[in-house]
Amino acid sequence: MFGQTHRHTDIVFIDEAHLLLTRSDPYNRFRQDNQLQEIIKLARIVILVFDPRQTLKFKGYWDQEKLQEILAPATTTVVRLTDQFRIHANSDVITWIRNFCNGKLTTLPAIQKFDFRIYDDAEKMYHEILRKNTQHGLCRILSTYDYPYTLNGEDHFVKAGQFRLRWDRNQPGHPLPWAEREDSVNEVGSVYTVQGFDLNYAGVILGPSVGYDEKNDQIILDPSKYEDGAAFSGRNHIKNSEAAKIHVMFNAIFVLLTRSIEGLFLYAANPSLRARLHELNHLRN
Repeated sequence: MFGQTHRHTDIVFIDEAHLLLTRSDPYNRFRQDNQLQEIIKLARIVILVFDPRQTLKFKGYWDQEKLQEILAPATTTVVRLTDQFRIHANSDVITWIRNFCNGKLTTLPAIQKFDFRIYDDAEKMYHEILRKNTQHGLCRILSTYDYPYTLNGEDHFVKAGQFRLRWDRNQPGHPLPWAEREDSVNEVGSVYTVQGFDLNYAGVILGPSVGYDEKNDQIILDPSKYEDGAAFSGRNHIKNSEAAKIHVMFNAIFVLLTRSIEGLFLYAANPSLRARLHELNHLRN
């Protein structure tokens, strides 16, 4: 669309503006340098809903410096949204999730109405999700992108201990989104499957890329174990690609951990992290 009509408009409202492209992407028919720049050229007023925690790929990677550079010539007003309405939980749950996605492990929230559990066994977690799904619907298993998945028409599986379940099947012609299909309770959803959707309960598998630094009691991420190679495509356009990889991976975890309304279950594939979460869980009980 950009550069074709040169038509101007008064107001453009962009929801999820963090998904705008920050470099040329012929696959999406965008050949300029930055989508936000092009939109600003064509509109008198631009309203953005922007969440830096939702960026999942380098081709849409935003850092504060780049955003400020683009907005600098314009007169801007910033309104910070601090409340969330999806997760029916006390603020300490959201705080714990945000800390986790900043690499910090803190005391687990006290037991409350929101059902926040730690599992040592992914298979047991899956069976509890099945039971919850029978009761409430919209309960699904999700995972970090740490298990091979190729769009070749075949099934690919997420394996963790005794747990073995196929990744979500690509069905672009299906009338329902993945989370609303009845058979998807027998699949594992990725960050791309559930971004923007609500679940009642989510069982999240933190795969091998999510580790634990015992010395500093921190979460560490290993990009070499992250199977979403497409997320890091175009690293030559990123100033510090290694730091950007970590940022993108933590963003993906944040998306997974903030899908559920009534309950969140966690399982860590990394033995050290699993043991530390088990210890924190024991301390709160």
